Amino acid sequence: MVQERHIFASYTSNPSPTYPELSASWRSCHACPSPLALRGASTKKVAIVTGSSSGLGRAIAQAYAREGALVACVDFSPLARSAIVEETAVNTDELIRQNGGSAIFGQTDVGDSQAMKNLVKTTVSEFRRLDILVNNAGISVEARDPLPLDLTPEESWDLTMKINARSVFLGTKFAITQMLAQDPHPSGDRGWIINISSIMGGIAGEGNPSYCASKGAVSSLTRQVAIEYAKDRIRCNAICPGYTQTAIFSEATKSGTSFAGMHRKHPFGGPGKPEDIARSPVVLASDDAAWLTGANMFVDGGYTAR
Repeated sequence: MVQERHIFASYTSNPSPTYPELSASWRSCHACPSPLALRGASTKKVAIVTGSSSGLGRAIAQAYAREGALVACVDFSPLARSAIVEETAVNTDELIRQNGGSAIFGQTDVGDSQAMKNLVKTTVSEFRRLDILVNNAGISVEARDPLPLDLTPEESWDLTMKINARSVFLGTKFAITQMLAQDPHPSGDRGWIINISSIMGGIAGEGNPSYCASKGAVSSLTRQVAIEYAKDRIRCNAICPGYTQTAIFSEATKSGTSFAGMHRKHPFGGPGKPEDIARSPVVLASDDAAWLTGANMFVDGGYTAR
């Protein structure tokens, strides 16, 4: 009998395979628990996703909710300040609830220490624990106005480092404090930290000094946290997306970046969509990534393979 596990399958709507030898395993898979919703409501994983009102964060929050996780959506505003019209129709947390999931919204300045500490407290007050933190919030002021380092305003550097790097430090700090204080998850693990870095954390990008530096900090901190807390069974990994069709990407193409040029640099179908990235955080917070920590996973359609 062929054994199958379908992490991302919609267990109620996808058609069965036509191959007879797979039919039985496919039918049994429909009854399997999803990786983030283990048996019993009390063992569902609780996730915080920062920057969840639009882009990657919105897609990640929805992906977790579809897998049964309880989601705290976090952003400066519940309404997407987005060039993507579809994202402004309904707030992420409301969309999750409309689709039968469980979500709350926490308005938070991710670069503020007390705000991030309060966020963790609010999440635990609502859902009783915290299992997953996705440090996704990020900005790229250089997407609108790319400049070499000697012309980069200090204000742009400071703001970028606050949102892209300081927020990861603060979120991780307070999340780990909670993870160490609470009972372990039934799996025996204490937590999953997933940072959204960038390919620019590993390669250079012209006109992007503050963004590259901030994402390099995220990638490096990911490795440090993984080593520091492996003994406590807290995993820390980073995803390094390639160019993805979000509001930041839209701004970059308006400021002179060629879409056709970006398409050529991503051999596997051109620039990605948020849903292409959102699958990876689900895997990283599941048992399928049980021995994976300290990794910077490039999800970029082949951009960095060149």
